[in-house]
Amino acid sequence: MPFAIAGQARIRTNTPAENAYNAMDTAGRDISLRQLRLSTGKRINNAADDVAGYITSRSLLARNGALNACKLTVGDAFNVCHIAMDSLESINGLMTLIKDATAQAASGALGTDEKVALAKASYRLAQQIQTIADSSVFGGRQLLDTVFTANFIIGYDAKNTLLSLTIDMREENTEFDINTGGLMNVNAVPTESTVMPGLGKMVNNEFCAIPGLNLEDLFLVSMEDLGIFHEDRIGTTMTSLANAIQNINKTATYLGGISNRLTSQEELLKNQITNYNAAISRVEDADVAKEQLHLIKSQFLQQTSITSLAQANQNPNAFMKLLN
Repeated sequence: MPFAIAGQARIRTNTPAENAYNAMDTAGRDISLRQLRLSTGKRINNAADDVAGYITSRSLLARNGALNACKLTVGDAFNVCHIAMDSLESINGLMTLIKDATAQAASGALGTDEKVALAKASYRLAQQIQTIADSSVFGGRQLLDTVFTANFIIGYDAKNTLLSLTIDMREENTEFDINTGGLMNVNAVPTESTVMPGLGKMVNNEFCAIPGLNLEDLFLVSMEDLGIFHEDRIGTTMTSLANAIQNINKTATYLGGISNRLTSQEELLKNQITNYNAAISRVEDADVAKEQLHLIKSQFLQQTSITSLAQANQNPNAFMKLLN
């Protein structure tokens, strides 16, 4: 700290001037610091400003960046679920029309021509179902072809353990139950497996996880052979179509539950990001009013130290008269 020292007659030293200069230099550095903080808006511009605060703020920034990335991933998972649900809704409507046509064909009042016409019309609906399945694409990948599997990182815990959401539509998935669509099995956190029925090709021998259900058989119905519309088989056809619709609806419902979970996770991430931003601001950002107060104080001290330095430099002139 500076001391007020007299003895100005010792002309080899000018302690008052040195004290004034040091005070002016200190005020200048403080003014520079306050101006930097006001211009950047940050109290911590480098590690030297606050060693502990610098570590804390950078850790919070890293955490916040990861949470923002998770929020984007949740959005991707949302897109997958919504595209699949919308497609399943359309497929459900078409399947219902096919089932209604099959029920109509079961009427004994209809002739062979009418039954064939109903089968051909139903086959056109089956073709549209295939088109919907083929156009259900996200990220260049088919969603409803039984081989779609994706892992979505939707969060991190304190140890940076990943919280994953997995959608697995492979037939070999151990949670896949061919009779029910395997919709109710959910693994514990941190990984959740979402299994959707094997829709695959809309016209194959196992449509919607129903063994023996082949929508392409609708095209084979003819005057000579009613096939799946024959009175001996039409009851089985009705049952298979009903089970297929049930599996489609189960899948859509299950995806709806996943969508609800994603909504909750997205809200959680938004709140966490906001809270982290607030914490970073409290640690790192400058208090404009406080910095302005210190700036004015330092500017005043700078002006007074300049005046004092000028006066101290004039003191030796008084002793020059002694030499004269």
